[in-house]
Amino acid sequence: MSVLRILHLVGSAYDDFYCNLSRLYARDCIAATMNTSFYECHIAYITPDGQWRFPISLNQADINAAIPMSLADAIKFIVAQKIDVALPQMFCIPGMTQYRSLLDLLNIPYVGNTPDIMAIAAHKAKAKSIVSAAGVKVPFGELLHQGDTPTVKPPAVVKPANSDNSIGVVLVKSSTEYDTALKTAFEYADEVLVEEYIELGREVRCGVIVQDGELVGLPLEEYLVNSKDHPIRNYTDKLKHTEDGKLSLAAKDNIKAWIVDFSDPITEIVQASAKNCHQALGCRHYSLFDFRIDSQGQPWFLEAGLYCSFSPKSVVASMAKASGIPVDKLLMQAINQTLNLV
Repeated sequence: MSVLRILHLVGSAYDDFYCNLSRLYARDCIAATMNTSFYECHIAYITPDGQWRFPISLNQADINAAIPMSLADAIKFIVAQKIDVALPQMFCIPGMTQYRSLLDLLNIPYVGNTPDIMAIAAHKAKAKSIVSAAGVKVPFGELLHQGDTPTVKPPAVVKPANSDNSIGVVLVKSSTEYDTALKTAFEYADEVLVEEYIELGREVRCGVIVQDGELVGLPLEEYLVNSKDHPIRNYTDKLKHTEDGKLSLAAKDNIKAWIVDFSDPITEIVQASAKNCHQALGCRHYSLFDFRIDSQGQPWFLEAGLYCSFSPKSVVASMAKASGIPVDKLLMQAINQTLNLV
């Protein structure tokens, strides 16, 4: 088998938060999957100043030593590397859409979903409409713009329409709380989704991967929520900052999140809904969906997260590991699908 030249597309031209988040996951991915004679690792690192760098690693010293380039020069550099396949690991909206489109223009195949699918899934209201039309249960909601008045009766969840990691998400328990909640959400997006609050229940995520042309539901990951003092997940459930200010993952300690026992009857029900979502949105290779389970055991679609960094700590990789698929094998399967080797 010849060596595959893999380009890891990392960072963000949007802001420091998304740049650091991408670097955090990509660094773990490279450490876990690139220690093999099968792959030749290349890194394209984009920073909020719009510059491109091609460091030999994602250590800060190597990033600092890399020569910054304009987009035009970066394209010339990438073309000269004769890349076989790319692994996009950018989490900002431009990274999930515009930069994947650039790979399309350069005729570089890449693992993961296409820019149009990423754009739809990133917009919570659009994703809800599509999966709802496919028969998946979704909470009643409405999309608001500045100046609009919500009509959903509390309790309701107010969230930016296109942000991740629970940034700007607020649970409104009375109508008097709407103004503050909307102000918070509009700080992160031009559109805000207000939807009915689904009483707990449980909250889970379900990943779907493609194996031998078939959709395979992965073990569920469940999250620590309760109806009394922690009814919805928030930013600190997912990410945290260390004492030196660096970004790290919070929900990977088997306390705030854990893999659901395979025999749990909710697993098969949620997996069926997740597969419907995957097909309705037109996903490829893999997908990931959040569900709220009400007290009667009915799953309700909350949102889609159609990315995987192939870091051992990323959700799809954690689920796959629980089903007996290590992250390096998971990546190899996705690459083989991308290059039509299976």
